[in-house]
Amino acid sequence: MEPDIQPKYTPSEKDEKNLANNFVYHAPKEGQAERYTHIRECAGEFARLLVEQCPPSRELSVALTELETAVFWANAAIARNE
Repeated sequence: MEPDIQPKYTPSEKDEKNLANNFVYHAPKEGQAERYTHIRECAGEFARLLVEQCPPSRELSVALTELETAVFWANAAIARNE
């Protein structure tokens, strides 16, 4: 059973549009899948460089995690905005 919590704020028209766009599946359009792959491949090459040049450490782990995050958001930019 869901708690009975009333909304405190009313989403704007822009909020509604963003919610409708950001929380649905975006099937790849023509040419997008290749771009997603290219972004991942370039990031993978950079990740390999980091692993080869940086000592194993928390900092390296954070760098790799942030790179994964950048790839995610770059691909989301394409999916959500084209």
